[in-house]
Amino acid sequence: MNLLLQRRVEGLIVFSNPFYLDIGREFERVPDKRKVPTVLIGRESEIENLSSVVVNNEAGGRMAIEHLYTLGHRRIAFVKGPEVFLDSRQRWKGISTFASEAGLEVRDELVVELTKPNASYEEGYQLTQTLLTRKHSFTALVAWDDRTAYGAIRALKAAGLEVPHDCSVTGFDDTSEAAFYNPPLTTVRQPMETLGTLSVGILAEAIQAFLEKRMSSKVQQVVAPELIVRESTARV
Repeated sequence: MNLLLQRRVEGLIVFSNPFYLDIGREFERVPDKRKVPTVLIGRESEIENLSSVVVNNEAGGRMAIEHLYTLGHRRIAFVKGPEVFLDSRQRWKGISTFASEAGLEVRDELVVELTKPNASYEEGYQLTQTLLTRKHSFTALVAWDDRTAYGAIRALKAAGLEVPHDCSVTGFDDTSEAAFYNPPLTTVRQPMETLGTLSVGILAEAIQAFLEKRMSSKVQQVVAPELIVRESTARV
């Protein structure tokens, strides 16, 4: 980022990275960075003049559990994302809110949490194995993201269970592999093209305002996710 500023860029689009959680503090520490119009994709910002474009994670979490509930599932397991991630807390809020409204019990024995964000496939596999050893049966599983879901499906198959016949599974993101996995994964899509298009539009307006020496307002845009139903979920 410092190298870009040295080259006198007129604007920045910053993609939030799960391993770099202090982007806001970085901008607070270096005043010169705050003078450059910037849009942050994937994480909400509390920093003045730092615009952001994010997916409505709370709505996405709700979509996943509501889909399973509509299919008749009542014993649902959950592999939560790391608590340190705002995205994880927002998705869980959506899940919890729907469960409360629907009178659906979320049992502690059927909830596990990732601790290694860079190893969601491996931990998804391991944590699903943990759920299976607890002897509390479940007919569906909501995974933190698609990679976690892939690991969960592998663990279910290793235990002799069929997806979705014995257990439905949902993911989050709609990665490129999701449509071609076995079975094709039901997931909540983050509309990445929309996020990019909105970010460029916001940045272009902010740069123009900067060049014309006029004030530009901070923009915080929230984009709706989309439920993509494939073959990893089915009725009970």
